[in-house]
Amino acid sequence: MQARHSQVLVLLVTTTTEETLRSVATGDTPVLERLVAMNLDSLERSHLDPVTYHLVRLAALVAMEAGPVSYLINLEVASEAGMTLEQAQNALIAIAPIVGSARVAAAAGNVLRAYGLRVALEESA
Repeated sequence: MQARHSQVLVLLVTTTTEETLRSVATGDTPVLERLVAMNLDSLERSHLDPVTYHLVRLAALVAMEAGPVSYLINLEVASEAGMTLEQAQNALIAIAPIVGSARVAAAAGNVLRAYGLRVALEESA
């Protein structure tokens, strides 16, 4: 396990931000594998149904002002789990009074950037 963490640190230190984002978005790194494993463990341990679990995660991403790649990774998995666009929008409406409309608007922008990043990566592949 220690060797795996060292590989991740070397990867993050020796690559440019663009290379790291490209690798994570295309699934070429041990970072993505670890993120997926962490997510699977937390889903099982949460005892929530998959859609509720992903709605909670969406709310957390908004609250912590997550970057586009975080939205890309999480929303792709959420969609595969059955979360709909309408459910995601309703969750954003529900949390807006708590986190603020500016954070919700910023999150929407990051989601758009995430999908733009995905399209750009697909086109360059």
